[in-house]
Amino acid sequence: MNKPNIIFMISHDTGRYLGCYGHQVETPEIDKLAEKGIRFDQYYCPAPQCSPSRGSILTGLYPHNNGLIGLAHLGFAIKDEITTLPQAMQKAGYETALIGLSHETIGTPPPIEDRVFSSTYKLGYDRFEEVKGDRSPYVAKKAIEFLNEKSSNSSHQPFYLNIGFFETHRDFDEYEPYADNVEDVEAFAYLPDTPNVRKDISLLNGSAKVLDKAIGEIMECIHNSELSKNTIVIFTTDHGLAFPRAKGTFKDAGLETALLISGPEINGSQINQNLLCNIDLMPTLLELAGAPIPKELDGRSFAALIKGEKKEIRDEFFCELTWHDRYHPMRGIRTNQYKYVKNFADGPNIYMPFDAHKSLSGQEVRKEYYVPNVPEELYDLEKDPLEKNNIINEASYSLIAEELRKKVENWMIQTKDPLLKGPVLGVGSKRWEEELRNNNAYPGKEHFLK
Repeated sequence: MNKPNIIFMISHDTGRYLGCYGHQVETPEIDKLAEKGIRFDQYYCPAPQCSPSRGSILTGLYPHNNGLIGLAHLGFAIKDEITTLPQAMQKAGYETALIGLSHETIGTPPPIEDRVFSSTYKLGYDRFEEVKGDRSPYVAKKAIEFLNEKSSNSSHQPFYLNIGFFETHRDFDEYEPYADNVEDVEAFAYLPDTPNVRKDISLLNGSAKVLDKAIGEIMECIHNSELSKNTIVIFTTDHGLAFPRAKGTFKDAGLETALLISGPEINGSQINQNLLCNIDLMPTLLELAGAPIPKELDGRSFAALIKGEKKEIRDEFFCELTWHDRYHPMRGIRTNQYKYVKNFADGPNIYMPFDAHKSLSGQEVRKEYYVPNVPEELYDLEKDPLEKNNIINEASYSLIAEELRKKVENWMIQTKDPLLKGPVLGVGSKRWEEELRNNNAYPGKEHFLK
């Protein structure tokens, strides 16, 4: 294969909530993509919120190593000196394009009141096609126009195309016409099975259907063109579902992400169980493109797995959360069997981002979740996959706890984690103010930028 074109599609807040991952949701087009290539079943993000996770994909670095430790529109950005994935692709001779949603900024953040969500061209994109609202049908239309342009020109340079979709981000109300019957939805094991939660899931399913249809249209365009002979297609998402006990938490439901990869030289219907983190995606795509990989990345290429080789890439990854729409600093590590979590400030036992807090599901669990957290957590994922039993103080796990605690401490020291100097300043969302006044949210001190 000559230098392959690379099409990178990323959805919002979807986790692994897809039919091909065994969930009761209609995503036949995405399921076809899985059948044509490789489905990665143990692929995670290092940060269960939008910008930090996306920044890790874009840089191959953990958030506090690249600088994007909070939401882009609330004043956080990738450091100027960091090489991004599209920048590296440019240097390798690729045309780079961004269509639709992006939530990463680089360099000096603009004023908070400007609410800039993306640095677009400065991130390393030659072309940027803005889609108002970033809804899937309109993003797909722009993407198909781009692909038709490329397929009509056989001499075009190889391209890297990033396609970003709004779905399955909240709010879900606009997807009511596509929602499932509440009686038919899959109840989530980590949430109470109530009418409100079922209604919430039914609307989520509607959003997933809209996303799926758009991806099917893009894939049909590729399939019916010459591009299919030399194009690698990636579908992933940024973090877990925007539901309580998922997005914004270190539970697997918050860290789990989908990853599907297909291409002309990739055998179909493969399922890979290697533990991976999305910091590994940048070096992998650069290797597949025959491009130089920047030194000192946190990520490790798993291109060998895509080529059919058997190889262990990693046996653990670190996870972090500093700022989302509130300050909730945590650090942790996940291995194949265990997860260790260190909480650095008083906060709720289960943090919920504002959209999950206000949701139908969030209203069902606030009383249970809004109790004080504890300094440390440890879970045996084999015995307790829902992470309900904190075993940090059990004597039989003391050696495991000490080993993982030390790994997190050493990682923070070696990488000069800003949390080591105390609270990290930032800006919380003003949407919390009324909820706090009405005692609907967990009280806590916010640390604001000066």
